[in-house]
Amino acid sequence: MPALTRRDLYSLEKYAEIRSAFRARVMAHKKTRRLALGDHAALYFESALTMQYQVQEMLRIERIFDPAGIQAELDVYNPLIPDGDNWKATFMLEYADERNRRRALGQLVGIESAVWLRVNGQPPVYAIANEDLERSTPEKTAAVHFLRFELDPPAVAAVLAGKPMMAGIDHPGYEVAVPVPAPIRDSLAGDLRPSA
Repeated sequence: MPALTRRDLYSLEKYAEIRSAFRARVMAHKKTRRLALGDHAALYFESALTMQYQVQEMLRIERIFDPAGIQAELDVYNPLIPDGDNWKATFMLEYADERNRRRALGQLVGIESAVWLRVNGQPPVYAIANEDLERSTPEKTAAVHFLRFELDPPAVAAVLAGKPMMAGIDHPGYEVAVPVPAPIRDSLAGDLRPSA
């Protein structure tokens, strides 16, 4: 997917006019981009649309309208847009109770590298985690991680052909495997390009 540029963005004035409709469109899109991994973990797959929304919201909140400021926001969010042979996702550990969250984060060190996707029975593709900066310590993991899943050409072809997918986590403190529902798989297929 191509990176976002200033031409892809709305001015602050135009965004104020269309924000409600644009937000509704993004929220509908996000419904097919969230994959629960058990009761306390989820993958939120990013796309050009979700990143455009993030940039637009940051520009609105911070009242950024100068070219350098806009480019700085684009530089932050563009790396989270899939490149045509991968998926990029925000991985969240979700515990409503603060005490349970603290305990779990201490027990789940390294979980971000144990998240996987499997296409059509092929070997699992494990996440490449937090390429921008380390988010964990030896004592605890973070509640939010940024992951990239690199797919080989047979996996890309299988997804584009509508083959089944699984996702899961292989961590001693949190093991789960779930089928990827067809609407999510089909949405993710839109991020991929067939191999030449």
